[in-house]
Amino acid sequence: MSYIIFVQPAVLSTDLAGHPTGMDLGAVLLATCLGSALASILMGLVADFPIALAPGMGENFFFVTVVMALARLGIPDPWQTTLGMVFLSGVAFIVLTWLRVREAVIDAISRSMRNAIAAGIGLFIASIGLQHAGLIVGKPGTLVGLTNHLASADIAVFAAGLVAAGVLLARKVRGALLWGMLASALVALALGKIQYSGIVGLPELHGRAAFQLDIRRALDPSLLPFVIVFLFMGLFDTVGTLVGVAEQAGVLENGKLPRASRALFVDATGITAGACLGTSTITCYIESAAGVAAGGRTGLTAVVTGLLFLLALLLGPLVRMMASYPPLTAPALVIVGAMMMRSARRVEWDDASEAIPVFLTMAGIPLSASIADGLALGFVSYPVVKLLSGRGRDVHLVAYVMAALLVVYFLTVRYRIG
Repeated sequence: MSYIIFVQPAVLSTDLAGHPTGMDLGAVLLATCLGSALASILMGLVADFPIALAPGMGENFFFVTVVMALARLGIPDPWQTTLGMVFLSGVAFIVLTWLRVREAVIDAISRSMRNAIAAGIGLFIASIGLQHAGLIVGKPGTLVGLTNHLASADIAVFAAGLVAAGVLLARKVRGALLWGMLASALVALALGKIQYSGIVGLPELHGRAAFQLDIRRALDPSLLPFVIVFLFMGLFDTVGTLVGVAEQAGVLENGKLPRASRALFVDATGITAGACLGTSTITCYIESAAGVAAGGRTGLTAVVTGLLFLLALLLGPLVRMMASYPPLTAPALVIVGAMMMRSARRVEWDDASEAIPVFLTMAGIPLSASIADGLALGFVSYPVVKLLSGRGRDVHLVAYVMAALLVVYFLTVRYRIG
């Protein structure tokens, strides 16, 4: 999971169009390592699970899309306000855990829709990776298309990393994504696209991210849909990862996860702490399964992972060099996106009332270049299709409420964003 150390600063410091978001790369690196270390160590000590935490892939890109949306709305300090939303979603997560109503919230979304969210975000992340590589470019008439400059240095750097990481992953070599980025870096150095600036050293800070969150502005009622999406993404990621890794580790008892409330509380604490430190939603990582496969069965695994995140702070110059050139991290984005697509196989494709909203969600996220808009398409269409097909009782009441709120979002907030 250490690829996030290189990817997260690159993602949060620039928006999807390659423009600066205002967040300092070094400050994001510091927040990523500290937040991941804190949450992972807490998971080990409090819940005693071999599950590590870090800023989630998908949540970080949603964070950037929200920053872009707030900027278009003319809201001052957009990234600080977005950090405030992440903090509020963490607080809501804590409350839901304390009240033991998280199951009802999760049950409001069908299994097919939950898997569609992961697959759609995977497509979105992969499309961003292909754009960062320069392989997919904007074209008149078709909006996007394959570049005409396949012999460029950017494509060579990207191809080297993608092939290396893909082959090593297929051969089940540990650290395949990191080796892929190393291969890209060597090609980039040889072609003069990056300059060697050292490996060991503390992060170079040119601004602050810690305790810059704007909670007051995030409490604006018009921004509630964003907070809800942050909350749901965190819930789905956490529950799915906890159950999946726990099952692999053999710690489930009668099909249920012991100390689940402790684990969920740690995850929610990580979200709020991460927002205070200056990073997007921190969540349980499915890559923890690699630790379990290597023999990890207790919280010691998570504690050691957290300590290694602290040691990673000594790689500041290397991270800055890697994050400064998008084709270096692009292969990791494409491969992570491909891995997230595995969720699509658990969709009930033979049921049209499930398949149609699922497809709208999966296609809507990458094509609208917005996780929020793609989710809204799915969450609104799902109860409508079910109701009109005579299966309205299959839909949880909370899903109808969400659909109504999102219709209001489309007609008000989304309309203002343009």
